[in-house]
Amino acid sequence: MKIVSEIVYPRQVILVTSRANVKSRFFKDTKVKDNIFALSWHMPVSSEPELYAISVSPKRFSYQLIMDSKVFVVNFMPYKCKDAVMYCGSHRGELIDKFREAGLKKEEAESIDCPRIKEADGYLECEVVNHIDAGDHVIIVGKVLKAIKKHNSPRLFHTREGFVTTQKKVKKK
Repeated sequence: MKIVSEIVYPRQVILVTSRANVKSRFFKDTKVKDNIFALSWHMPVSSEPELYAISVSPKRFSYQLIMDSKVFVVNFMPYKCKDAVMYCGSHRGELIDKFREAGLKKEEAESIDCPRIKEADGYLECEVVNHIDAGDHVIIVGKVLKAIKKHNSPRLFHTREGFVTTQKKVKKK
């Protein structure tokens, strides 16, 4: 996989938000839990219908939330949020509120019962239509119910060494 990683990186980093009723080994009662996790393995897979895929390890807490709720939001994050993205990608959300800890503002999605991130440049609100076992990850395919583009800021990309941005704003003539 090392040579594949050298070829396919850098990859755009996104934050995926999810919500579900969960019962955890860490708390007694079932409760609604919102979470955020970072990933760079994602892609559009169809334009009619509009489908978007994310690749998630079944070991992740958010995998459980998405499989229980059958919805998720893809949040396209600007480079200026790299510290928050790094936090969300390096902390487990089962016991903490990543929105609060990362300093991100939560807002409700318009078409599904799931939060999204106010600071994002754009969103894809998705309903799970399929999931495919793919080795140590599961490809979760979501039907895009709502797509919103707010800004065109330089985006955050991940290399094997860290975060960069490869986008430059070009002045229109």
